[in-house]
Amino acid sequence: MSSMKLKAGATEKVLSPGEQQGKGKSIVAKEIGEIRKIIGPIADKFPALFSDASILRYLIARNWNTKKAAKMMRETLKWRLEYKPEKIRWDDIAHEAMTGRLYKADFLDKQGRTVLVMRAGVQSTSSPNMQIKYLVYCLENAILNQSSNQEQMVWLVDFQGWSKASISLKVTRETAQLVQNHYPERLAYAILYNPPKLFESFWTMVKPFLENKTYKKVRFVYPDNPKSRMIMEEIFDMNRLDSCFGGKSSVRFNTEAYAKKCREEDKKMSTFAESCYSSPSTLHFLVSESQMSESTASDDNDGCEDEFSCDETVCSNMVKADEILQGQAPSSKDDRKECMANIAN
Repeated sequence: MSSMKLKAGATEKVLSPGEQQGKGKSIVAKEIGEIRKIIGPIADKFPALFSDASILRYLIARNWNTKKAAKMMRETLKWRLEYKPEKIRWDDIAHEAMTGRLYKADFLDKQGRTVLVMRAGVQSTSSPNMQIKYLVYCLENAILNQSSNQEQMVWLVDFQGWSKASISLKVTRETAQLVQNHYPERLAYAILYNPPKLFESFWTMVKPFLENKTYKKVRFVYPDNPKSRMIMEEIFDMNRLDSCFGGKSSVRFNTEAYAKKCREEDKKMSTFAESCYSSPSTLHFLVSESQMSESTASDDNDGCEDEFSCDETVCSNMVKADEILQGQAPSSKDDRKECMANIAN
């Protein structure tokens, strides 16, 4: 067990997921077994998704409510069968990737976690759907190359050149949904490095899209603040960290080298995918109403306890945010309902 100083005068112990939740091994094993019982035989067809480590992440995401965790895992499996994230290849997303706006760093943090670098000030020329597709590609690639004892990653966001023109609420909202709903507990930290004053108003609009667990993982770092810089020193090897983040490395993103590496890892993904996913016919089995227990379904009516479970709330947040950015007065509640059918367009 080690510890990390993330704030002056405070330390954060690096614990196992079970320890973090105050759960003993026997209790964790019992709840993992209960999830498999709820899911049924289909769990055996997707060993990667329904591994002990994966189930544990979903349990933590849903505060150890086994029925809600099982429902969440079913929804992820349905999404994976439809979206097929493991089949995305470099040629599918190369145009977006070559901008250098988002990429997997060639170094790990001190805990051995993969680092995804985001250059928020770099403008994307792709559609929102393509931006999300490339994000999925990066997440899948990062997970594929993680060590066997590591489940999480760190996001490092550079705000150099960021402006109001960089804002995309649609992509921001879909990113939050994607990560929280289908990659739960994959995020260790999101480091927002030197965001400008303008970002504060945007952050106020973004916070409603974030679950409390996600919000607590966000760290604001400012290079002119010694206490703030300590966060970087505790998490990263400064000799390998890019100088634009306060590190000592002069290595920059190289499109040719990155493309070559990604193509090589695509081959590894193909082999991995073949061993982990069943045929599309499983989708019918998955979404069959008879496969969802009545007790699990009844949880759907418990209220808007989980983020994004109430589309109208999310829609309202999106409408408010868009109107504020455009300098308009917030619309009425009735007007918000009208955007429900268009919010995904």
